[in-house]
Amino acid sequence: MDLDRFPRVSLAHLPTPLEPLARLSAHLGTRFGGGPRLFIKRDDCTGLAFGGNKTRKLEFLLAEALEEGADTVITAGGIQSNHVRQTAAAAAKLGLKAELVLARNVPWGGGDFEHTGNIQIDRLLGARIHLLPTETDRAAAMEALAAELRETGARPYVVPVGGSNPTGALGYANCARELAAQAEDTIEGFDYLVFASGSGGTQGGLVAGLTALGHRAQAIGIDVDADPPEVEAVSRELAAATAERLGARGSEAADRVEVVAGYAGEGYGLPTNGMRRAVELVARLEGILLDPVYSGKAMAGLIGLIAEGRFKPSDRVVFLHSGGTPALFAYRSVFEGQDPSD
Repeated sequence: MDLDRFPRVSLAHLPTPLEPLARLSAHLGTRFGGGPRLFIKRDDCTGLAFGGNKTRKLEFLLAEALEEGADTVITAGGIQSNHVRQTAAAAAKLGLKAELVLARNVPWGGGDFEHTGNIQIDRLLGARIHLLPTETDRAAAMEALAAELRETGARPYVVPVGGSNPTGALGYANCARELAAQAEDTIEGFDYLVFASGSGGTQGGLVAGLTALGHRAQAIGIDVDADPPEVEAVSRELAAATAERLGARGSEAADRVEVVAGYAGEGYGLPTNGMRRAVELVARLEGILLDPVYSGKAMAGLIGLIAEGRFKPSDRVVFLHSGGTPALFAYRSVFEGQDPSD
């Protein structure tokens, strides 16, 4: 799989660690009468302003922006968007201006939600923030903003929500290659890869990368949007398009996409009891902090799959930690005064 032919800038600390989850494996094995060996791929450790999975995508996206002569980056997300925070940080590192279109798309949260966590970091990074109503068409808002900036002589580059297009997904094709080599060297390979799936770029890239490598591992996305058919459709489309760019069969990659429903709760960004218990369990057994929007719900999904008997005791299951730590502060009230055994 030749990724060197695509423009790329260095933003992430790579390779990210691959670590055993020994205490969590033992706990879940006892609780459910057996379970797989669990490992964690620490993409919360990519290094850019608290890290996270979007940094891998931005290495390819912002290389494209620089090749096009851009001086400004525009992107969009929710108020607590990890993608937006990492884009603002990458822009600062590369000397680009950042314009952030933030929609109030999560009907939850008090004062913490609009003033701490990711949005606090966005402001610290010097980005210009455009706060818009819930029903905003973010793609249209970005294009309108880009047109306004061009009239002033600026040269904007629009990064899609989540960095999720075939260019951004190359970052996770690269992650698949990195993980395959790392796992072969340290844990004798892996059988399953479990992660949060939302805008589709991470899942599309991972599946495309595994397909291009001819790797047999199954990539399982846990829906965090409460819209699994849409998440699966977008992931299939991105997997196919990215695989084609890598010289692999797009139809084969699309057929390998799996999205598991039932762990997103009432909607994107809305807390669930399963998420809270998963975040607290991993913190107290492994000293690792998951986030309430993505990796916490994905871990709840992994625990659910173990409870259902999806995996054999001999299976090696890698959980991809996609980052998002700053959102813990914005969701402070979810974790106060709660018993993880609830």
